[in-house]
Amino acid sequence: MRLAHVALWTHDLDAAAAFWTRAFDAEVGEVYESRNRPGFRSRFVRLKDGGGAIELMAGPWVETAAPAERVGWDHVAVSLGSEAAVDALADRCRAEGCLLSGPRRTGDGYYEAVIAAPDGTRIEITS
Repeated sequence: MRLAHVALWTHDLDAAAAFWTRAFDAEVGEVYESRNRPGFRSRFVRLKDGGGAIELMAGPWVETAAPAERVGWDHVAVSLGSEAAVDALADRCRAEGCLLSGPRRTGDGYYEAVIAAPDGTRIEITS
């Protein structure tokens, strides 16, 4: 058994896809537009080396402001393979204004930083 993908709501499908491409060199699929749910659009993001898939989803009913913390998924963590890779992406995200928390070693032993996708979705980048 394995996790097939996770899904994230966004207000701007193109901006979200561009972020995942820019930050993680991810492959982004074509836009899917639902015939059964008018207004629903999605794109799949595939991380390199079998790193998993993320479905980016958009629809006009998506709320613009979500509480900072609520029941449900909190973040996605992407392992970059090394501390140097975490430092490099954190530096790029700092320059772009989307670094939330700089690189550090956590109490549970991870070397990580936290960045934000265009809609504020938190992404932990780990070594």
